[in-house]
Amino acid sequence: MKTLFDVPAPAKLNLFLHIVGRRSDGYHLLESAFMLMDWYDTLHFELRPKGGISREDLSVLLPANDLIVRAAHALVQHTGCTQGVHISVEKRIPTQAGMGGGSSDAASTLIALNRLWALDLPLKQLTSIGLTLGADVPFFLGGHNAWVTGIGEKLTPISIPVGQFIVLKPSVGIDTAQIFSHPDLKRNSESAKLSDFLVSPFNFGDNALQHVSQLLCQDVKIAIDWLQHLGFKAKMTGSGSAVFAHVSQDAIIPQAPRHFHLRVCHSLAVHPLQGWCV
Repeated sequence: MKTLFDVPAPAKLNLFLHIVGRRSDGYHLLESAFMLMDWYDTLHFELRPKGGISREDLSVLLPANDLIVRAAHALVQHTGCTQGVHISVEKRIPTQAGMGGGSSDAASTLIALNRLWALDLPLKQLTSIGLTLGADVPFFLGGHNAWVTGIGEKLTPISIPVGQFIVLKPSVGIDTAQIFSHPDLKRNSESAKLSDFLVSPFNFGDNALQHVSQLLCQDVKIAIDWLQHLGFKAKMTGSGSAVFAHVSQDAIIPQAPRHFHLRVCHSLAVHPLQGWCV
């Protein structure tokens, strides 16, 4: 039986996130920098020549029709492929963290099935399919750290130094829709310049969603205050409840507060599946 085991799906951090306006259709105009991290979900794919798509959860239980399954069905619908797959998932990236775990899983699924099913679709076509699944999926397909604009769909590859980070995730998450619909959300951040960001990427800007997120989830404020008390500049990533801080390699990191998950991780220069399709 043809298989692809240990396929990685890395997390990301938003080094900053500004909202610079809003379109007439209600979508917010964003500016951000996405950075790949060495915190992975792991997916295993087993070919089913007679068709059918199934998924087995090896750790955290996922919704039946999550982005992994939806990505596989989208690829079948796009290509007419009659082969199937059984996907086993080791979920490690926390959900509702703002770290793109679901989008990353979808991207790695598209890349892996393109190879497993010998479809040979170019990256451009996979990206078009990925965009129908979620705004962050094209980033993970692109394989590079990126400067992000528009509603999250405009990506410019950038080079970011390798760094070490503390990520602190409360046990609770935050509903993204609640954040973006909140009346106190700041929607008029000053537009950022890529040249300014590249001077000091780990200390640039803030997260425009952070103030509202702290109102909605007290644990976000507790996490930020805890990291700042240690002398680190802390900010939230994306629209989830995880917060992070850039730290030196020799930083002394105490045990996390109760009910918080702490992980020390590093940035990646490129996606580990870079080169699987072109």
